Amino acid sequence: MENLLNDISEKAIKSKDFNFTPEQIKNNWLGNIPASEKQISEAENKLNIRFPADYKEFLRITNGFSAPNDVEPSFENIENIDYLKNVDEFILEAYSLVELENAIIVGGISEEQYFLLLPPKAKNEKWKYWKFANWMAGEQPFENLKEYFEDVLEFVNKKVTE
Repeated sequence: MENLLNDISEKAIKSKDFNFTPEQIKNNWLGNIPASEKQISEAENKLNIRFPADYKEFLRITNGFSAPNDVEPSFENIENIDYLKNVDEFILEAYSLVELENAIIVGGISEEQYFLLLPPKAKNEKWKYWKFANWMAGEQPFENLKEYFEDVLEFVNKKVTE
């Protein structure tokens, strides 16, 4: 995953399609310092869940990740993540999707698009990964974080070649 995040960072910054901080440009990196095991554990305890392995891997690489363009959400620092119902109750009311009731917002707080982790409801179910925005026709599901970031890289690559 780290190579994928590096590729996204380098290509997005090179495209100059979006405004990045001088530090991001200098470091060629859209991420932050990694989250500590203590921070991860505290967030899991706060939400009373255990994160999926790939999200923990992401946090061990970077505690947050800036949006590489204006259609992707920024991934939040672990201290900011929460249940969607605690952040944007209106979305729950507007969409009436049962899946959103326990959704955890890990990206896009105060942005037009969110990235959500949906905990499994039963032991034999897997975590769900959704990009969700008002301007999209419903959710855009992903199998896992790797698939999502591969999709982001593909989009960034298209922008670089345009």
